[in-house]
Parts: sequence; C-alpha cells; structure tokens
Amino acid sequence: MTSAMPPVAAPKIGARNVSKHYPRADGVMIALEDFSLDVADGEFVCIVGPSGCGKSTFLRMVAGLESISQGAIEIRPGADANKPLNSVVFQEYAIFPWKTLADNVAFGLQMRGIGRKQRLDTARFWLDRVGLSKFADYYPHQISGGMKQRVSIVRALANDPEVLLMDEPLGALDAQTRVVIQEELLRIWEETRKTVLYITHSLDEAVLLGDRVILMSAQPGRHLATFRIDLPRPRSIATTNLPAFAEYRAAIWEKLSAEVIRAMEARP
Repeated sequence: MTSAMPPVAAPKIGARNVSKHYPRADGVMIALEDFSLDVADGEFVCIVGPSGCGKSTFLRMVAGLESISQGAIEIRPGADANKPLNSVVFQEYAIFPWKTLADNVAFGLQMRGIGRKQRLDTARFWLDRVGLSKFADYYPHQISGGMKQRVSIVRALANDPEVLLMDEPLGALDAQTRVVIQEELLRIWEETRKTVLYITHSLDEAVLLGDRVILMSAQPGRHLATFRIDLPRPRSIATTNLPAFAEYRAAIWEKLSAEVIRAMEARP
C-alpha cells in the first residue's frame, strides 16, 4: 500500500509561457518568448542573462507595469487582503526629493490609508533596521547614493508586500557600498522571508543572494537553465570565499558566456 503524496503548494509567483512583442517599422521585435517560472512562497530567486534578454521586461510584467503579449502571470495573494501584491525597487533612486526619508518610507502606507503616527512609527522602525534612524528627517539631497538605495529598499519592505521585485537595485553603487547593502539585504531577508524576484548582472550577487539562479538566453529571452544554490544560510560576504561558491559561479558563467557572445554579435 502506498501513501498519498503530500499536496504541492501553489507557487507565490506563477508565469506560464510568457512572451513580449514590440512592434517595429520593419516588423515585430520579440523581447521575451515562451518564458515560464514558478517562485515559491518565501523563496529568493535571482535572474541573470546577457543585456537585452528581457530580464527587466519580465520583472515589469510581474509588477503589472508592462503588458503581456502572450501567456499569463499570477501572484497568489495571501490571507491579508490589505497587503499589496508587490513592491518594486529599481536601480535608480526612485524616492521623492521633496519628502524626508521618513515620509519617503511611509509613502506606500499613506497610499493605503494608514494613519500618520502609525506609518511614521513603521518608517522609523525600518530606517533603524538599516542604520538610518538619525537621518529620518533629512532630505534625499543630504544623503549619499548608498543611503538613498537603502531608503528605496526599506520603503518597499515597510509597505509589507506579498512579493518584493528588485531590478538591479545595487547596480549603480560603488563596490564597497554594494557589499554593505548586500549584507543588509541578506540579514533583512533572513528575518522577513519575503518572496523576492531579483534581477542582476552580477553572478557573484546572484549566487550570494539566491536560493535559485535562473539563466536567460540572449534575445529573445527564454528560460535557458536553473541553478539551485545549496550554500548554507544565513549567508554573508564570507560565503563568497567558499570553494562551492566559486564552483556555482563558474558553472553559471560556462553557460552564460555563450549567450553574452551571441548577444554581442547580434548588435548592429
């Protein structure tokens, strides 16, 4: 007698056969073709691929900021209907220059109708988590680029979304600041276990952060390979010194390098 298999939980993010087409004067440009991906609740998934392969386009479609030409994307809502389905962190510092850091972090809560005291208490809590509590009443022009990006990240987290979507959020930072924020992001994720979909060009970053790394092909972007990163958690920058870390990075680059060359040769 065989026992029944336990039910498989529905994915938090489910993308099925997604394509994106852009009309051009000489026909149609296919940015993304027949791309499918499941992301489990609480999973940290990184997507890498050559420039122009549709990584950011896919994330924007998950966020509802870009229309889908074919296929379907669904984010499974949680039990709390008041939570937003997603929040997005972009590479650019998308914070309001006329608002203080506290008011920037509290903005999503304000849009949800949360009272001023509660939303500012929440904002100050998150600013404290990333070492910015004493800058709560500063304006963006008074702080550094790395601090601005920390504000962008905690503004997304303060809104308590079901899914956190991150599009190369550390790409514009200098190497030292990037390392600091990577460690902060790892620490926060360990505590919150938010579902994260993370776009990056950095293989080191993808291997350090991700439970899985999804490799996309050169344009049109397709799901080329999946790498499950079985490095122990919690992780830190010290994780990058492990032999297994270098092995994962080399394995991903072995497949990615051909796609990078193909993307470069396709450019006019």
